[in-house]
Amino acid sequence: MIDIVRESALDKKGESFTALDVSGRTILADTFAIVSGRSKIQTRAIADAIVAAVEKDGYEVARVEGYADGTWILIDLGNVIAHVFTPEQRTFYNLERLWSLPSAAQAGSS
Repeated sequence: MIDIVRESALDKKGESFTALDVSGRTILADTFAIVSGRSKIQTRAIADAIVAAVEKDGYEVARVEGYADGTWILIDLGNVIAHVFTPEQRTFYNLERLWSLPSAAQAGSS
């Protein structure tokens, strides 16, 4: 499913797509897909494309949050959660830093 999310986001000119493996660290999902859109209009277009592509392939969308605001849209796809951000919101929340695995040096220091 991550390939569907990636392709549909990039088809709408989403930027800086990344997929984070969060399996074993949260019960929410196995993967977080993160992508940026340059405006609220573009984030909504990216979210619409992801939802349409996923449903077309027979998967269910559990819920969509933040669509009305458009600065951070969360699409719950079960084992994948897609986060569609404006650049400012992506920088502010910095999910890549929050959910990235610690390096060996960080893991050893307490």
